[in-house]
Amino acid sequence: MRKDITLSAEPRTTRGKNEARRLRVRGLAPAVLYGSDGPAVAVAVSPKDVNKILHSNTGHNTIFNLSVEGGEDTPVMIVDWQSDPVRENLLHIDLKRIDLTKRIVVKVRIVTIGEPKGVKLQGGLLEAITREIEIECLPDDIPESYTVDVTELMIGQNLRASDIPLSGSVKLVSAPEQVLAHVVTLKAEEVAAPAAEGAVAATPAEPEVIKKGKKEEDEAEAEKGEKGKKK
Repeated sequence: MRKDITLSAEPRTTRGKNEARRLRVRGLAPAVLYGSDGPAVAVAVSPKDVNKILHSNTGHNTIFNLSVEGGEDTPVMIVDWQSDPVRENLLHIDLKRIDLTKRIVVKVRIVTIGEPKGVKLQGGLLEAITREIEIECLPDDIPESYTVDVTELMIGQNLRASDIPLSGSVKLVSAPEQVLAHVVTLKAEEVAAPAAEGAVAATPAEPEVIKKGKKEEDEAEAEKGEKGKKK
């Protein structure tokens, strides 16, 4: 989805770890701009501004303008990024030029609403298999998300990719029969497990030590009896 956002970028003439450190000290992150038959250009952008876009409702499907200092001003999308596993700050961003007249393939998230009848009336469980589908469309037609009501789903029924209502230039790329969510029954063993555990706790096995001690006592009594008879 296209947004009225312009992100400024500085061209980079050098690369490497030292350059990346210097950029981070200045509050910038290294990035590369490529695609749409144009040359790859090394740039530096604000990681805070990129994070705002990534955490927006449209996320990485957001189309925005990138304005390179002394260079081009073009619509782009964030196609890849690397984050520090500990600090979670952005280490590198890949930006792709977007031709607004050409169709592109993107993944769009699926949001389910409502409580399925199979859960409410039949005691089933709603399982989400995947939360996105892949579509092809013009850049300006990329939807923010697809919201689907699953209230009517009963046990054994499912929501498939072909059930998602598409409009405009949008075409489904995911397999039509791909299951997105379904209602299943709870496994019998999950229900029976507590009862079985209770039965074991109610009739604990006699410790082996006790059995052994009792046997020794019986043998001692028998030995005393034998000695008494001899006397």
